[in-house]
Amino acid sequence: MPVTLRVNGTEHTVNLDPRTTLLDALRDRLGLTGTKKGCDHGQCGACTVHVDGRRVLSCLTLAPTVQRRAVMTIEGLADGDELHPVQQAFIDNDAFQCGFCTPGQIMSAVAVIEGGHTGTDEEIREQMSGNICRCSAYPFIVEAVKAASERMS
Repeated sequence: MPVTLRVNGTEHTVNLDPRTTLLDALRDRLGLTGTKKGCDHGQCGACTVHVDGRRVLSCLTLAPTVQRRAVMTIEGLADGDELHPVQQAFIDNDAFQCGFCTPGQIMSAVAVIEGGHTGTDEEIREQMSGNICRCSAYPFIVEAVKAASERMS
């Protein structure tokens, strides 16, 4: 079936099986490989993207359900060569090791900050708990979220 996806401000019409996940459409049909396929069961958060400003797990979201809605991926955060404040904070605070979970972590962090959930370290940890880092960079991720929150306020 033809599906029009509005990703990072650009519309793409692709023919998809109605059972195609947003994750597979982004990676396989649009070539946007920044969004990662981790568990493919909605348990790790590596596939986190924003749909209409809210974070969603793209591995559990069917692509046809987001037709013509605003989808933002990690590739759409930066403004040209200028990184988004969360992306820069992750670099500045060494908030990654292998980097596999980083796109999903950043997308979640943006949503956490924009939602105003950065009051305490515990609140940040709770809000980010849907994103797993197998390298255990959690203390640095919390510091990056705090730093980006200050920059964005």
